[in-house]
Amino acid sequence: MRIIFIKVREVSQKYPIVRGMASYTVIWPTGSLIQQKLAGYDELNYLQALRFSLYGGFFVAPTLYCWLRCSSYFWPKSDLKSAITKALVEQVTYTPTAMCCFFFGINLLEMKPITECIEEVKHKFWPTYKIGVCVWPILQTVNFFFIPEHNRVVYVSCCSLIWTSFLAYMKALNAKTSQNDIKDDNNFKHKGHIKIQSTNQVEDKNKRVSIIR
Repeated sequence: MRIIFIKVREVSQKYPIVRGMASYTVIWPTGSLIQQKLAGYDELNYLQALRFSLYGGFFVAPTLYCWLRCSSYFWPKSDLKSAITKALVEQVTYTPTAMCCFFFGINLLEMKPITECIEEVKHKFWPTYKIGVCVWPILQTVNFFFIPEHNRVVYVSCCSLIWTSFLAYMKALNAKTSQNDIKDDNNFKHKGHIKIQSTNQVEDKNKRVSIIR
């Protein structure tokens, strides 16, 4: 067991991206399950947690690793000015793309049509981005200024636990809103149908009265 642990540590130190992927494979589904638990679901949706695990481990972690490497290449210094610059640049480059990919990607993993995936991006991107832009610049400034480069993906993955729960909330909120819209639409149609029937009944009565007269 000790030998396996040593080998895993050697691989993670040699290939930081593997450590990041392993972290996100665990943290993202955990965030999804936390959101479901807080929402008071009777049964946890483990299939949705699996989607979060696949998306977080095999998409978010590699793309985030590439961004962190690029940012270190363009701004190699570890001073506060460079850290703030990288954090701000991230908010106008990587973050918007990552959020769009999240809503599109999770819906795609749910086997939804492309048009529906695009619609969710349109409806959920801006409300989510407004929250993220208030949080991530601070976290990433700390990341770029205090955290060694080989541990940055792991640091961000830990910060992502709460953020992933929020993303899962936004994703579930969209589905809940859609269901409510469908119910409201059905209620509206039902009420309209009743109103039409009532109108027809009144017209029939009027016709009968006119005939009798």
